[in-house]
Amino acid sequence: MTDAPRAGDATGGAAPPAKRWVYVIPVAALMYMLAYLDRNNVSVVLPYLHGDLDLSNADKGLAGGIFFVGYVFLQIPAAVLAQRWSARKTVLILMVAWGLSAMLSGLVQTRAQFYAARFVLGFFEGGVWPAVLILLASWFPLRERARANALWMACLPLSSVLMAPLSGWMLDHASWRWVLVLQGVPPLLWAVVWWFAVADRPARARWISRAEATHLERALAADEAAKPPAGGGSYLGAVRQRSVLVLIGVYFFWITGFYGFSLWLPAVIKELTHDGSATEVGLLTAIPFAVALAVMIANAAWSDRTGRRRQAVALPLVVGIVTLLLGQAVHGALPRMVLLCLTAAAVYAPYGPFWAIPGQLLRFEVVAVAMGLINALGNLGGFAGPYLVGWLTDLTGSSLTGFAVLAAFLAVAVILVTLGLRPASSLPPGRAPETPAPTLNSAPSEER
Repeated sequence: MTDAPRAGDATGGAAPPAKRWVYVIPVAALMYMLAYLDRNNVSVVLPYLHGDLDLSNADKGLAGGIFFVGYVFLQIPAAVLAQRWSARKTVLILMVAWGLSAMLSGLVQTRAQFYAARFVLGFFEGGVWPAVLILLASWFPLRERARANALWMACLPLSSVLMAPLSGWMLDHASWRWVLVLQGVPPLLWAVVWWFAVADRPARARWISRAEATHLERALAADEAAKPPAGGGSYLGAVRQRSVLVLIGVYFFWITGFYGFSLWLPAVIKELTHDGSATEVGLLTAIPFAVALAVMIANAAWSDRTGRRRQAVALPLVVGIVTLLLGQAVHGALPRMVLLCLTAAAVYAPYGPFWAIPGQLLRFEVVAVAMGLINALGNLGGFAGPYLVGWLTDLTGSSLTGFAVLAAFLAVAVILVTLGLRPASSLPPGRAPETPAPTLNSAPSEER
């Protein structure tokens, strides 16, 4: 592991203890890697369902996308539970529920049952993301938040790097049913590790000293004190802010392109290999995600260093638009593979900076509901993207139209994040905004 990021304390003390980066991030990352496995493995399994459930491309898109319809329901309830009760306990309950649901997905007999199983899996996994964001907000001050988010969210591409080849290898040696059943077991085992390793906040952790816990809590309190009131401190006032509505729009259009690309990536690579084996497709699928992992962490570090959250979201998406379109115009396996790598890096890179923005705009007592709402409504794009690509591919006989539509969705996300959020530096020096319009610091306070 590389040296933990260092940051000064807002209260003027020594740098916060580095143990947070070793204890909190890896346990949370491995937990969510197992959650992401259950939505990633279906993309590897779908091209090999022939004769079992007899799914058309539109059906496959629906099977991948219906997960995100279920994903919506527990976003806000889980965020509130994590904030008011316990993120540790909330995630534990959901982990056991989604592990059992994932195992049941391998036992279905009809298309309707497969759709229902994917819906239930999404229902239980949906609350995990906002609950962990609340947990991280209790451990990492704002100036470290993008890096903390990105290191945790690195589990997304890392899961694909590790699990796509594993799923491919398993498919060559067992049926797709056994793949889904066996891959539902690890969350049940990791739930034990989660229970004993995770604490809701520094004061409750056994592995740091009281002095270190106090140091962190002072830094986090200083962050909160520097934020303006959010909608009078009410949940409704917070989520009605224009900034929150803009973030919902950005996330929806970005995630539509993100999952539309991610779900169909193994199918594209299978085509490039001229119907290669599942193991070969799985190994090649890991390459774009490995590139995405490196770019995602580097972009988050740049965002924390410069404070340029909007640019760290918008610029990668612009690259994604270009590479998505070029990938449909060029020929040859190697050039298309390079473009797939660039597209994967582009759609993953904004994760850390994007999820640092709500905590920068909203106070802790209301940010839970705002993040739950952003994730809930934004992830409906996870339904729209896969289904659009599948439906348009069936309709036109080519993936060109589907991927062009995904590029258009990414373009809308770029416009929203660029024009819909304005930096606080555009205000006169020393003057706070008078209304809850969207504001965003252009740099950490120590660096402005």
